[in-house]
Amino acid sequence: MTVLGFCELRVTYGDHVAVESYNDILHSGEWVCVIGPNGAGKSSVLRAAAGLIDYTGSVAVDQKEIPATSARWRAQHIAFVPQSPLIPHDMTVEEYVLLGRNPYIPYFGVESASDREIVVDVLHSLDLEGFERRKLATLSGGEIQRLVIARALAQQAPVLLLDEPTSALDIGHQQHALELVDRLRRERGLTVVSAMHDLTLAGMYADRLILMHQVVAWRKEARPKC
Repeated sequence: MTVLGFCELRVTYGDHVAVESYNDILHSGEWVCVIGPNGAGKSSVLRAAAGLIDYTGSVAVDQKEIPATSARWRAQHIAFVPQSPLIPHDMTVEEYVLLGRNPYIPYFGVESASDREIVVDVLHSLDLEGFERRKLATLSGGEIQRLVIARALAQQAPVLLLDEPTSALDIGHQQHALELVDRLRRERGLTVVSAMHDLTLAGMYADRLILMHQVVAWRKEARPKC
């Protein structure tokens, strides 16, 4: 059972405090959506959980503190969809999504037939079948965003972090992508944390909403401090 815990999380950038005293506990199958204006610290919470920035306090997956884990362990347990991903335009769609399987490929090894099957299934789920040989430079913004979600899902990690995952999608693909995430989290017990601006979509899919504003987080229901 995967548990993601935040205890007195504090993130600073120089003299600027982005997140102050953030506390929460998420269990397997739970979806929490962090909402709030730009600059409220939503992305910083996700990036701390992904092990991408320094912080004080505690962030742990199954009681393993994020800074104490290896990059390989984090990639097997935490998949992160950033708001502005780095896109290598000379790669093909298949090559890019296969990067999500890297945590399971032995050093100096190559991807297996099973890894490729997982990629095919994920691409099909996101309406990207037939795109395998296309270069990333030829894709639209919406297709790129679905592709980034596909790479994260290919990791098959129990924790999924989504930073504005539907900002470049039309309304049809927004719901389609979120419904896929919702189905997979129910089937696989995924723990999902998303940062979103669209309150309607957030309310449709998340179990709980957390409003962040001026480094203070307000919850619909109270959570005990750790």
